[in-house]
Amino acid sequence: MRITKSLSRAMAAAGFLLASGTAAMAAGDAGGGVCAPKSMPAHTEPHWSFQGVFGHYDHDAALRGFEVYRNVCAACHSLKLFAFRNLAELGATEDEIKGVAALYEVPDQPDDEGEVKPRPARPADRFPSPFPNEKAAAAANGGALPPDLSLILKSRAALENHVSNILGGYMAPPAGCDIPEGKFYNAYFPGYAFGMAPPLTEGAVEYNDGTPATVAQMTKDLTQFLAFVAEPTLEERKQMGVKVVFFLIILTVLLFLVKRQVWRKVH
Repeated sequence: MRITKSLSRAMAAAGFLLASGTAAMAAGDAGGGVCAPKSMPAHTEPHWSFQGVFGHYDHDAALRGFEVYRNVCAACHSLKLFAFRNLAELGATEDEIKGVAALYEVPDQPDDEGEVKPRPARPADRFPSPFPNEKAAAAANGGALPPDLSLILKSRAALENHVSNILGGYMAPPAGCDIPEGKFYNAYFPGYAFGMAPPLTEGAVEYNDGTPATVAQMTKDLTQFLAFVAEPTLEERKQMGVKVVFFLIILTVLLFLVKRQVWRKVH
C-alpha cells in the first residue's frame, strides 16, 4: 500500500470526468440517428469489490487511483470533501501522507495585517481546488464548470459504472455523424458530443508497485478511489451490518428456545 509518483504531470491539463462543456447534440442526431453507436463499449469492470453485502475497497488500487486523480484529474476537477489524512484509511503511512500534502499549498490564516498567504498543506487539510473560485474554473474551461468529484459516484444513476463508461466511451464517430469542433465523440455521453478530451493515455502515471499503467487499469484504480472518497465509511458500515444480522439471527434462535421452554408444559 504505497503512494505512487507520476511520470508526467503534463497530462493534468486534460482534466478528468464529465463535460468541461455542456451536452451538445451532434448535427442531425436529435434522439439518436446517425450518431448512435453501432455497438456500445463493454464495461471496464462488471463487478466492483465494494459492491454487495461483503463489499470492501481494494486499498492498493484506491491509492493508485489517488495518483491518477492528482496527476491527471486535479488540474480541472476539485475534490472538496477529501483530506490528505483520509489516505491513512487506505494504508498510507504518516510520512507518506505528510510528503504528499507538502507538495501543495493552501491559504493560511490572515496575518496581523489581514493578508492571507499560502503555506504548505498539512495532513488535516483538504485537497486544494485547481481554481480560486467557480467563475475562474468556468472561464478556464470554455465557460463550463468542471464538476467536483467528491460525490460523483453517488450523484449519477449509473453509480460506479459511470466513471468507467465515460472513460472507456471515446471512439471514432460513426459515418455521417458530425461532431462539433472542440467536442469528442463518446458513446456513453448524452448527445455523444463530449466537451472533454480523452484524459487517460498509456503510461500517464508510474506506479511504484510495478502495476502497468494501462488506460483500463487507471480507470479501475480511479473508480476505486472515487468510490472511497464518496463513502469512506462503507467498509465499517457493511461490517457492522453483518454483525447486526448475525446478532439478530442468534437472538431469534434464543428467543425461540426460551419460548419453547416457557410454554413446554402448556403445549
